[in-house]
Amino acid sequence: MKIFNAQEVAAHLQWQPLIDSLSTIFSHGCQVPVRHHHTMELAGQSDATMLIMPAWIPEQYAGVKIVNVFPDNPRKSLPTIMGQYLLMDGASGASLALLDGAELTARRTVAASALASRYLSREESSKLFIAGSGRIARYLGLAHAAVRPIREIKVWSRSPENAAAAAQHYSAAGFTATSTDSLEQGTAWADIISCATLSQEPLIRKAWVRAGSHIDLVGAFKPMMRESDTELICRASVFVDTRSGTLAEAGDLLIPIREGRFEAGSIRAELEELIRGLHGGRLDREEITLFKSVGAAQEDLAAAICCYEHQQGQQPS
Repeated sequence: MKIFNAQEVAAHLQWQPLIDSLSTIFSHGCQVPVRHHHTMELAGQSDATMLIMPAWIPEQYAGVKIVNVFPDNPRKSLPTIMGQYLLMDGASGASLALLDGAELTARRTVAASALASRYLSREESSKLFIAGSGRIARYLGLAHAAVRPIREIKVWSRSPENAAAAAQHYSAAGFTATSTDSLEQGTAWADIISCATLSQEPLIRKAWVRAGSHIDLVGAFKPMMRESDTELICRASVFVDTRSGTLAEAGDLLIPIREGRFEAGSIRAELEELIRGLHGGRLDREEITLFKSVGAAQEDLAAAICCYEHQQGQQPS
């Protein structure tokens, strides 16, 4: 069995092949049971979350991810997300590879955002505003730039120092990048607004969003978490990675539903429907589009296959 550490996962998951692999698995389909989602109470710390996410393509590949989300880990100089992914032969059940789950999760998360952006953002989008400064926030610009001509990036974080460090990360990658202390100014400036936080209160408000913008919400993943206000959800054309996942976990949608302001039937499409051409995506230049993701097991499986086959010298299937 091949073991991939975080650096090896990163090396084998380049953005364009990974985005294409996600597109392929959503297009062709696979078996995805409901994931297990467990809260772990910790004395003197925020509750942690354990996720167990299986998926398989019959006769080809099977896999399961066990990932832990510990919100207070940055205070200990540890990553928020830790875990492992086990990839298996779908015909025999034999173990093929064990992959670093945190790196795989971060990369497939931003790849899903970029894949959605192919259908939902305006083709000429060049200005990206990022709320957040962690690992996923530092990958979002790279992934979005694989599908759109992103040249300028602004970064906001509750920690100005972290925002400045993330902006420097993007400057070193060749972007014109700065940090900002204003969510309102960053939102109003951008073509694409991308959030990767664990916020429990709205960060992006409808009043700040200009016509034609695309909103990408990838952080909040519990019913009490949210990165957008209710007015934005009601105004935007809302798309999701999967209806089952977002309607079970995404506070950005569940809170407006509980308020009686939004209905599940108002979701325009999920990612699979966009890829299969069952929905046309963005309708016009003035439309405000919004993509909400909470992660899906087929994304993890696609990423694991892409990494494993790249290491084996194969083209991802």
